[in-house]
Order: sequence, then C-alpha cells, then structure tokens
Amino acid sequence: MSGRHFLQIPGPTNVPERILRAMDRAVIDHRGPEMPALVGEIVAGLKRIFRTERGEIVLYPGSGTAAWEASLVNTLSPGDRVLAFNIGHFSHLYAECARRLGIAVDEVDLPWGDGVPPAVVRERLAHDSAQAYKAVLVVHNETSTGVTSDIRGIREAIDAARHPALLLVDVVSALGSVDVRFDEWGIDVALTGTQKGLMLPPGMAILCAGPRALEAGARATSARYFFDWAPVLAEMRRGYFPYTPATLSLYGLREAVRMLLEEGLDRVLARHRRLAEGVRRAVAALGLAVLCRDPRLCSPSLTAVVVPDGADADAVLRAAERFHLSLGTGLGRLKGRVFRVGHLGALNELEVLATIAGVELACTVAGIRVPLGAGVAACERFFAEQLTVAPTAAP
Repeated sequence: MSGRHFLQIPGPTNVPERILRAMDRAVIDHRGPEMPALVGEIVAGLKRIFRTERGEIVLYPGSGTAAWEASLVNTLSPGDRVLAFNIGHFSHLYAECARRLGIAVDEVDLPWGDGVPPAVVRERLAHDSAQAYKAVLVVHNETSTGVTSDIRGIREAIDAARHPALLLVDVVSALGSVDVRFDEWGIDVALTGTQKGLMLPPGMAILCAGPRALEAGARATSARYFFDWAPVLAEMRRGYFPYTPATLSLYGLREAVRMLLEEGLDRVLARHRRLAEGVRRAVAALGLAVLCRDPRLCSPSLTAVVVPDGADADAVLRAAERFHLSLGTGLGRLKGRVFRVGHLGALNELEVLATIAGVELACTVAGIRVPLGAGVAACERFFAEQLTVAPTAAP
C-alpha cells in the first residue's frame, strides 16, 4: 500500500529518522576507545530522564521481559514472598515471572480498568506483622488497559505501614511519556525497554537500581549469570560491558536521550498529556468509552477503547489494516472487547488527527456506527484551544 504506515500500537513506536541515522553506521569494537564516552553520555542522560541522582543505570540486550527477570533475580531469593497486583495483562505476567523464578507471590486481583489503590497496599502491608514481604511489584502504566497507577501514593502507603519491602516498578510504557520520579517517589528498581517512550526499536532492557536494591542484590541467592547486575555495573563504570552489547542500539539510545533532553522532559510529558486528552475527547465524541474508570489515572501513553456490546474489537483492527493503520489488540481477558490506540513516542497533533480519522473509518467498516468526523473535530478543537497563540498588538 502506498503512503505511510501508521504504527499506533502502544509500542514498539515509530523510530524517528534521527535515531535511524544515528544507528546507520559500521559496527564498532565494543572494547575499543569509543565506548566510554558513548556509555557515559547515555548513563548521564538516562539518570536525568529517570530523575535520579542515587540510582544506578544497568543495560542489557533484551526486552522489558528481560528487565522483569533482572529486577527479580538481583533483589530476591527463591522462597521470598512478594506482593503483586493484577490490574492487567502485563502486571499479571510480571507476577508470573516471579513465580517461575521460585518466588512466592501474593497476587491481588483487581478490576482491569483500575489502578493499584494505595490504601490496599497499606492495608496488606500493615497486616504483614512478620514483614514477610520482601518486595512490592507494580506496573506504573498498564499497557493493556491504559491505566496509570499512583506510584507516589504507593510509596507513601509503604512508608505509612512502616514496612521495609522494596518497591519494584515496571515503567516500560511510562518512561519518556509519563512522569517518573525515581528519587522523589522512593523507587528501589525501575525497569523499562527501549521501544516505547524512548523511541528505539526493541532490543534493549534498562534498569535503574537504587541503594537498597543494590544492597539486597548482595544478599540475594537467586541463580543468575547473564542478568547478574554486579559485573555489569562494574564494567559500565569503566564504559564497557561484560557481554557483547547491542552496539548500534547504543548509538540510537544516545540519540534518543539527546532528543528528549533537547525538547525538555517537562515539555515531552506535557505533549503526551495533550495528545492523550485529544484522543479521549475524540473517543467520547464517537459515543465510545475508555476502559480506565478514573479520569485522573488515564494513561498519557495509550487509550484502551471499549467497543459496544455485541461488537468485535478485533474486527476494528482488521479494518484498520486496510488503511495501513495498526492499532493494539485487546490482551488476555480483554480480547475482542477493546482496541488500543497508542499515542506515545515521536508523535504530533497532525499524526493523532490522522489516527482518529483512521479509527472512525475502521469502526464504520467493522460495523460499529460512529458519527464520521465527530472524533476528528473534537480532537481538533481541543488542540486548537491548547495551541492557539494570542495575537500580538500591532506596532
């Protein structure tokens, strides 16, 4: 099909030309003299994006799933008990990853479309008089539902319960599009991949580990070799790695960090909030509903759209592909009930408007009656309100 392919899933996201050009180079010697400056700039930039001075950056070739495993084997031992919350497909899989590693998981099942309530965290930990829980696992931005949990509130709940549990947070679809404050929120490990707000292709796992997590790592007895972060940290301080790194991806990551910091992190986050609100207004104008029940927790990264009873969300996806538009499928118990619109990464207002037009067409072709043009108009009005510049006085 001619024209641009609109990749509007919640990740992987579109890779900007700047990043593609940065990666388009000969492979370098990963033990050569170029590496220390490259690694040093990446680490310094990522610390600014995580908003941390105390956290240590750890890089692996891999995905967000690899980052899950690394966060667990470096801080916990087989038989340790953790508290987790099933608020969507990925939060459940993070808990399942822990189970497969021999960790005892107490998984609180909550409605998909809600965030993790800090009050429930406090109650669970307050009743743990033996302080058996070694960690609390939370997905900050649940990619399957479009819900963002209140990490600050969860940290306050842990502190209010006077509990020493580590706070391990999946920020895979949050970093670079949702506010993440590692130091201020007392996160012990934050983990992500490169293929969402960082705008790279899939292939790298990134962790930010705080002092308490590093101390726990020295005591943890989980079997680990490749994911052992101690040798990785030691080598990264020298500008190298104890394994063969994804060298071309490192150049792309450096460029992504530069782009985010050039735009300004606060402006990046404001842009994502603006685009997300435009999408939600479009969904409402089409007579459809978003899955997230609390407007304060709606994700700046993606919107999960609920189709009417009797309709098939997968039919919308198939219709969208006819227009060269890729939308996210419903996952797990949401299969066929929702489709997901990604609005994160390198994205602007015109691209969102084109996406909304594609959604309208896809819904219509799939047999879901929506007022054509209403979503685009509502989104356009909101963007115009936000971006209109007051006229300057005549000289």
